[in-house]
Amino acid sequence: MAGSQTLARGLSALRLIADSPQGLPVQEVADRLDVHRTIAYRILTTLTEFHLVSRGSDGRYRVGVETVALARGYAAGLRETAIPVLRRAADELGATVALIAEEGDEAVAVAVVEPRSVNYHLSYRVGSRNPLGVGAAGLALASLHPPLPGDPAELAEVRRQGYASTYGQVEPGAYGVAVPLRLPDPATRLCVNLITSREDVARGAVARMTATAEEIRAAATGEADA
Repeated sequence: MAGSQTLARGLSALRLIADSPQGLPVQEVADRLDVHRTIAYRILTTLTEFHLVSRGSDGRYRVGVETVALARGYAAGLRETAIPVLRRAADELGATVALIAEEGDEAVAVAVVEPRSVNYHLSYRVGSRNPLGVGAAGLALASLHPPLPGDPAELAEVRRQGYASTYGQVEPGAYGVAVPLRLPDPATRLCVNLITSREDVARGAVARMTATAEEIRAAATGEADA
């Protein structure tokens, strides 16, 4: 049936992209599915509309943030597992802490937890987006990519020290601290991110944010139950 064939092609395209961390151009998807480029483009357009894939500025398609919500046992469970861990960190640090996912060339907030321990704090909404490589979260996610010639020194420093720390790159007057999650699946790029208006909080948050990322990573890989 035509509907079943279309669905099968869409799922096959999603699997191809998920297995290609560097992304795939539309023509390569068409070649691998053995369909005309126009058909491949229609499939990818539909997947993009549902945020299952996203098209980067380089024209290549990569997995989208909605795959986090759809993955039953792994990524969706990861988000649910992360929320109480983020809650403890937010209350302890008195600042908003979030789980951020890479979608194409953007960093997207998939879980945001505000502190209950202070009356005033900076925050943002789930679904908020910023360019990859900009701000603490964008740099932390970019650091999970293989190094390339011409990478900025700032990114090399993030890889060396294991976290990103910025001021005013996304929001004027805001400090950010982000730690990447080292997950087994290289196509799943996530980080934990803190935002605050207080320099002392940001400077003192690195160890706590590193522990938060490690706790979430251990839960995601099953090490916490070992």
